Amino acid sequence: MPRLVLYQPDIPQNAGTMMRMAACLGLPVEIVEPAGFDVSDRHLRRAGLDYLDHVAITRHRSFAAFEAWRGEAGGRLVLATTAGAIPYTEFAFRPGDCVMVGRESAGVPEAVHAAADARVLVPMRAGMRSLNVAVAAAMILGEALRQAGDATDRGERA
Repeated sequence: MPRLVLYQPDIPQNAGTMMRMAACLGLPVEIVEPAGFDVSDRHLRRAGLDYLDHVAITRHRSFAAFEAWRGEAGGRLVLATTAGAIPYTEFAFRPGDCVMVGRESAGVPEAVHAAADARVLVPMRAGMRSLNVAVAAAMILGEALRQAGDATDRGERA
């Protein structure tokens, strides 16, 4: 199963929405700190509702700490980015992939781009800058689950 990785999230409502999605889909979440808010933030709790109690969240104090963990745990780093090299629908996801989304305000630094095993994008109309990070994460993780055959094997429907 893939993992959702939030790189230094800075909008608690988006982080809460993504964590709620992860809880509903049974996906673990990795948070690469520092975050731009306290994880007890009321906006995060409001967006995540009581779902946050049903998601496995691991916090990493830095990208280096995350990379050390990933080195032990395995799994490719698949970066969702507007500078991606391949549309997410054309990428062959594997179980254990770590699908990372960047900061809403700044994406990820070049060092993270360089560390990524793959960089995927959501194709958009010309002139559009980017999707909301939670929307992009949902689209990409939905495809990863579809490829794994897990999208229809999760019990009740939304």
